[in-house]
Amino acid sequence: MNDDAFWALIDELSRRTGDRDERLEWLRAALTRRPETESVAFQVRLEKACERADTRAVWTAANRVEGGGCTDDGFHYFTLWLVGQGRKVYESVVADPDALADVPGIRALVGRHRDEWHDHEWPEWEELDYVAQDAYDELTGQEDDEGDEFLDAVEEAEEAEEFEEFGEEEGEEDGGPRGSRPEGLALPRLTALFPLGASGS
Repeated sequence: MNDDAFWALIDELSRRTGDRDERLEWLRAALTRRPETESVAFQVRLEKACERADTRAVWTAANRVEGGGCTDDGFHYFTLWLVGQGRKVYESVVADPDALADVPGIRALVGRHRDEWHDHEWPEWEELDYVAQDAYDELTGQEDDEGDEFLDAVEEAEEAEEFEEFGEEEGEEDGGPRGSRPEGLALPRLTALFPLGASGS
């Protein structure tokens, strides 16, 4: 599964109707119609996409929306949610985190106290991180191994890709996680939508 195939699945996921559970069930079913290696490759691509979005600027934007309470785990779930919005939204926000102000799911939260946000409205999607493993376990009959075989397969696939890209030396992205953009990045549109001290912050 290359990047285009991964994003084709994600874009279809983002367009589907129904609640999050129904959409994830569609994705799980789509993966179970493919060889188990495709579930592994999907997870590798998902993790790479989340890592690419793991910058200080995107964290600052997520923290602004969530009122200053974005934990490390919460931010990871946010990057999963961001991937789940589809390639166009993902690329626009990674390039300019203030573009979150244009995302319908974010605009629907404006002016409401965070205590009023329903669970399915929060811009976090932890469950997306497990769907490939569920599909893999179903295909391989490994439901009882707590995901060990799947995680090992993902790690092997990641190491193989790193070797292809960098040879024997592991590569590091410029700046590292959350360091590729300067601190204090201005987010004028998000700041206007989610001012400090408002909506539960």
